[in-house]
Amino acid sequence: MAGVVDHGGGVRGVEVPIPDNPLGHTLVYVVDTDRGPVLVDTGWDDPASWEALGEGLAACGTSAEEVHGVVVTHHHPDHHGLSGKVREASGAWIAMHAADAAVVRRTRESSPGHWYAYMAAKLAAAGAPEAHVAPLRKARGPLPGLAPALPDREIVPGDLLPLPGRRLRAIWTPGHTPGHVCLHLEERHPAGRPGHGRLFSGDHLLPGISPHIGLYEDPDDTTVTDPLGDYLDSLERLTRLAPAEVLPAHQHPFTDASGRVRELLAHHEARLSGLLALLTEPLTPWQLAERMDWNRPWSEIPYGSRTIAVSEAEAHLRRLVKQGRAEAVPGSTPVAYVAV
Repeated sequence: MAGVVDHGGGVRGVEVPIPDNPLGHTLVYVVDTDRGPVLVDTGWDDPASWEALGEGLAACGTSAEEVHGVVVTHHHPDHHGLSGKVREASGAWIAMHAADAAVVRRTRESSPGHWYAYMAAKLAAAGAPEAHVAPLRKARGPLPGLAPALPDREIVPGDLLPLPGRRLRAIWTPGHTPGHVCLHLEERHPAGRPGHGRLFSGDHLLPGISPHIGLYEDPDDTTVTDPLGDYLDSLERLTRLAPAEVLPAHQHPFTDASGRVRELLAHHEARLSGLLALLTEPLTPWQLAERMDWNRPWSEIPYGSRTIAVSEAEAHLRRLVKQGRAEAVPGSTPVAYVAV
């Protein structure tokens, strides 16, 4: 039976499992409206996850067939994966920020071979060894776990979403993805806690972990983005919001949003300073990732997670370069970076 928590004021949380993932589950929120329930995220597209979502909705006194709409905080499959099944069951609308909708559209339209070749080239340019790149060069078939539903409504930052009888405002918080949004429920906290409403924070603001900040990948766009800078700027905007409670997509709800923002800002500044200490010698993004502190030794990090780690290392390098604290070594191939 799925875990269900009543947060009061017509908001409930349902634990939807993520297969083979240490996070365990996504917290899907069921928001009562005058037209039926609206979901904030849906969970991973997997039979066990779909069953858990159905059981959770039943425990909330509703079902997938009665869902009025789905608000997706960001395009990752543990949040958006089941949106299509919910829409098939109920005819619900699906809303997403335009930047993430573009990612979904690109994923659906690009051939797997195009993506595999692009990722192989990116990893080789980051200094990955041939043993890591070779499986991508040989890969065939569809990308695993990626058949996302196209959203049919756009989340416009600053606007109230179409939830009859509720006040849910979209806040654009890029960083984890280019179109990540948090959702501010502009209603008095049901328990009377001081602060300004409640915040559905997706992966942007979590109580005990920092979300992955990697690169915004688009094989057909050479724009150099700064995802970590986007994330840090977005965090500071939430400090000014001062919600009474945060309802995140993983772990558990918490109250001190401003304190958590301060912790995350300090964490990333310490991480950037630590990377500068490593960059006393020229290092490629892969070499930097090998030397960074992770939740386990590099030798124990599995293949897919190493790719994610290199993306995060490169996002931090871009921030250092933009701040004028590091620079690329001229003529280095693959490109290496050094502290200034």
